[in-house]
Amino acid sequence: MSVLNALSLSRRPAAAFVVVGMFWGCFAAYVPVIKDQLGASDALFGTLLLGSATGLVSAMWLAPRADRILGARGMQVGAAMLALAWLLPGQVTVPLVFAATMAFVGLASGLLDVVMNARVSELEAKHARPLMNANHAMFSVAYAVGALIVGFTREAGLPPTPVFAGFGVIALLALPLMRMDVTYVDAEAGYAGKYPLWPIVLCGAIVLVAFMSEATVEAWSALHVERTLGGGAAEGALGPAMLGITMAVGRFSGQAVAERLRDVPLVIGASIISATGAVIAALAPSPLLAYLGFGILGLGVSVIGPIGLALVGKLVAPHLRTEAISRTAVIGFSGFFFAPMLMGLLSEAFGLRVAFLAVALLLLSVLPLAVVVRRIARF
Repeated sequence: MSVLNALSLSRRPAAAFVVVGMFWGCFAAYVPVIKDQLGASDALFGTLLLGSATGLVSAMWLAPRADRILGARGMQVGAAMLALAWLLPGQVTVPLVFAATMAFVGLASGLLDVVMNARVSELEAKHARPLMNANHAMFSVAYAVGALIVGFTREAGLPPTPVFAGFGVIALLALPLMRMDVTYVDAEAGYAGKYPLWPIVLCGAIVLVAFMSEATVEAWSALHVERTLGGGAAEGALGPAMLGITMAVGRFSGQAVAERLRDVPLVIGASIISATGAVIAALAPSPLLAYLGFGILGLGVSVIGPIGLALVGKLVAPHLRTEAISRTAVIGFSGFFFAPMLMGLLSEAFGLRVAFLAVALLLLSVLPLAVVVRRIARF
């Protein structure tokens, strides 16, 4: 019941998380098609995805000001922009043009990401309870559903654009649910200066690792199943779908656990579990065992990012919360786009198995970061 209550309290940002999740799930499952359409190698395709990093980082810096201007309609504007942006990448056959369209996607996705996470953080402060995991779980549910739907549309031979357009209609229909009044908090009397830099750097690094790992599976799991393990189109789409399903389970469970355990021990345990899953996926001899690895990775990594974002919201003054989350997101969400490039380079040089083993090492780097946060903040 605590999970349902958390979703009830944060139902408006939860709708935005659903919109973002379904689009990225659709994209992840269509990656083999889009990559072939571009005629790009692994390294080139990963590099082209840096186009979205440009838009994303720009959005993260612009988001606090846009949030002030748009107010209650911030999430609605972001969702509408995202629906329009996703109409472009699936139609492109020229690599540089694809990078430009992904920059537009990154801009829209980044704006919506910052605003919806800030709204959840505001609700956490208002209701004095954790809500971030439940909302990120809704992203994962929508991501899994989007990827599963694409499994059927790919088997039916449908190209990406009509499917993205269908999800765009759903996003536009959900806009009324995303209007949320905002109460802006002024600085307390006597408050001087800005937030210290360390919460943003440490929490941003934790979120970066989590989202880099997540992005790796999103962008490359279908290729790993289809190319390395010889699976078909539907089997390939099941790779990112498995990630989404298990991440949803992990985040719903994390919502309940977060109300009983401290944040940092939860992050430490989750990083070990997710690294184990990455190793299983890397060494899997068949699609079935790869799904198991992706599932375990999803269960573990699911709670790391949301907790990192929630932590920074707790470590700064209330009137700086949106700006601090935005700056942390600049670091963290960039992992969604830098990871595919690095993964592409590793895959080109050593193969996807070695690339997924590198993900396991990356996840273990969360351990020292979490220890430092615990010592400084005493969480």
